[in-house]
Amino acid sequence: MPLIDNDTTRSFLAPILAFLDDDQVTEILVNAPNDIFIEKAGRLYKTDAEFADADALFAAVRNIAQYVGRRINEDEPILDARLPDGSRIHIVIPPCAKDGIYMTIRKFGQKAVVMKDLISFGALSVEMARVLHVAIQLKKNLIISGATSSGKTTLLNAISGFIPKDQRIVVIEDASELQLQQPHVLRLEVLKNDRVQVEIRDLVKSSLRLRPDRIVIGEVRGPEALDLLQAMTTGHAGSMSTLHANNPKQALARLETLIMMNRLEMPLIAIRSQVASAIQIIVQANRLADGSRRITHISELIGLDEHGNYELNDLFLLEVLGMGANGKFNTRFVPTGIRPSFIEEATRSGIKVPDSLFEKPAA
Repeated sequence: MPLIDNDTTRSFLAPILAFLDDDQVTEILVNAPNDIFIEKAGRLYKTDAEFADADALFAAVRNIAQYVGRRINEDEPILDARLPDGSRIHIVIPPCAKDGIYMTIRKFGQKAVVMKDLISFGALSVEMARVLHVAIQLKKNLIISGATSSGKTTLLNAISGFIPKDQRIVVIEDASELQLQQPHVLRLEVLKNDRVQVEIRDLVKSSLRLRPDRIVIGEVRGPEALDLLQAMTTGHAGSMSTLHANNPKQALARLETLIMMNRLEMPLIAIRSQVASAIQIIVQANRLADGSRRITHISELIGLDEHGNYELNDLFLLEVLGMGANGKFNTRFVPTGIRPSFIEEATRSGIKVPDSLFEKPAA
């Protein structure tokens, strides 16, 4: 099935139709009528495609807006929408776009990527996947952090596959992208139109009344972070989300900042105590310079030290060994030798976790 199935809209998008229909293309980036890039296998490539002129590009943009039931004009110069298959489209026009019209289409895979796929892609090791599986079985709360286009949503979808099938899951997203395979899933999506605006925070509060066993949020980016953390510590353990950060320590600082957006008169130590009691696992996703997406850290937050600083233990790290002849980095996933604090809990629950998973390799 084509990404866009409306013949009129496809005719307006003729210069980029080949990219829309190419499963190997993951993003299409239009910077100007004659400045179009695509992403394949994590790398950007300049194309020869071009629209006839700025008017032709604007006609295409306006037709897309109509296709998704929205408007775009000088009074509403930003369009953020979801195509019927779940793909994301973001458009900015003047006066906000200073050099013309910018359009980005992030394509949505037709097939859900599962953990086995990520292992085969080299995104993480079998050992790392086993530890994540144990953490999810024990209902540890988990945050996936990473930059834009680092694979956070794909990773969240794969990790959520470890949630037992007999549990009730509420999924909250700005735009629906996750493809959970469990039979008991309730999907909530942000609503923004001329008449009403329902934000993620509203949906988090609503989800608590839907009797969830777990809450999965596509991304926290505002004051709803506090609501999620409170849910995690009041009967909804095993919940998970993503956020923008470059490393696990920065992810914790980012959570503090989001909580402060609530304008609460809470001292920093109280905020840190809230974060430390709610989050147990941080998984860091990064896109390397060669375009590959890898998990660079799996870290455990075990609490606060006597000075009120986070105690964060790295369990696995990505080690870059050098550049291969194919232009790709040679990497390996390395256990740090630190065992997670929940190993004894796993044993009591009848889950076997071999010590060999955490043995630090010889130098």
